[in-house]
Amino acid sequence: MDRASIQERFGIVGTSDAIKNVIDQARQVADTDITVLLQGESGVGKELIAQALHELSMRRHEQMVVVNCGAIPEGLIESELFGAEKGAYTGAVEERVGYFEEADEGTIFLDEIGEMPKNAQVRLLRVLETGQFTRVGASQQQQVDARIVAATNKDLAEEVQKGTFRKDLYYRLSTVLIDIPPLRERADDVLPIFETFLHEFSQEYNSSRKQLTTDAEDLLETYRWPGNVRELRNIAEQVAVLMRTEEVSADDLRPLLRDIGQASASTGLMRVEPGPEDQASGGGAEDDLRQRELLYRAILEMRMDMRDLKERIDSLMSNVGVVVPREVAERGDFPGDYDDFVVVNSEDGPTAPRGHRERDRRHGGEVDSMMRDVIYEVEESGPARPTRPRRDRPSPPDSEAPSSTEAEADTTAEAKIETDPATETPDELPTLEESEKQLISRALKQFDGNRRKTAEALGISERTLYRKLKDIDEDL
Repeated sequence: MDRASIQERFGIVGTSDAIKNVIDQARQVADTDITVLLQGESGVGKELIAQALHELSMRRHEQMVVVNCGAIPEGLIESELFGAEKGAYTGAVEERVGYFEEADEGTIFLDEIGEMPKNAQVRLLRVLETGQFTRVGASQQQQVDARIVAATNKDLAEEVQKGTFRKDLYYRLSTVLIDIPPLRERADDVLPIFETFLHEFSQEYNSSRKQLTTDAEDLLETYRWPGNVRELRNIAEQVAVLMRTEEVSADDLRPLLRDIGQASASTGLMRVEPGPEDQASGGGAEDDLRQRELLYRAILEMRMDMRDLKERIDSLMSNVGVVVPREVAERGDFPGDYDDFVVVNSEDGPTAPRGHRERDRRHGGEVDSMMRDVIYEVEESGPARPTRPRRDRPSPPDSEAPSSTEAEADTTAEAKIETDPATETPDELPTLEESEKQLISRALKQFDGNRRKTAEALGISERTLYRKLKDIDEDL
């Protein structure tokens, strides 16, 4: 198959000498079982060349297994590559087939090979040399016949000098080294690739075909393209979707290029071009565009705030019941997110830490309303006493209703407080718990059993008051 047919079949666009050289190298080695190392920056299309190597080989009727070595945790990479026996490690409840077994008689593409841990590099070297491997937890060796194609965005020769990559494995992998140049070194290919992507996206999104001006073409050809073909594809998609005029100038493209102008900031907004109806309205078009950008910014900030709020609520709900000492709460150096949600009971009532008060003002009181439902209590002194489990009290046999009202429960608790024998001894000082009972009883009497007014007078929430009444009722 000639070069033009390969480019058409696999969608490899370009007429530069650099890309022609890459295709010619791939054609020469595709029909063999020789190991190939593809080296190039991220986004240059290494996987596309690997796919071409597999499809042009005698193994094209078998599968090509793609493995991203950088995405597998270090502790699992050996079991992922070579498989594992049942019970070989915690969680291995069944026999696992590794990627090499899956690629038997086919091709295995090891992407990001430079990220592979050194302990796995030793086993990979043995597979490359003998075709034999051993599953994790097994003693019997297995034979595999797989063609290996590896890729990396690092200079493995430099990694060998640093000591992070084995020299013998590098020599074994780089039997044939195909260096794919970055897009900035083949400027002649930029416009053909961009036009191809633009045509595809215009059909996909059913948008009008855009035409680049001369200055826009010059800008694309002189831009450095740090993201290579992947970034160029992204720009073409944005032009097809967001640009509402058929002619695209350099000024239209600059906000889309990450390291040119003010659009380099990660929080920058995408510029949306006014449509024909906006232009017909004269001076109002600029105002509409400005309002639209402000709207987009507001939506973006709202999403960030809501995500932040959700994370903090999740953290709050996962730590319900945590008690921290008062000195830690006042110092404000709680572990994790406690600084945001611990409420300290002081003489003047519940007081939220600084971080919580700031966020409460920012979110319009939403966090405060949730804080009233879940409160972390800090005792005045000493360690917090353990909370006793709640007991469901059965209703009296002669009671007609299934349960008493809250007002009746308050009255019952108040009556029991008054008859507490521990409070009738004048010669002894009452404990803090007894004083609390007396204070609640007096407040309930003063406000005729009104829990809301009682809670306000005591500087606590109604929920806290109701819980204390239930605790008093159980203690008595």
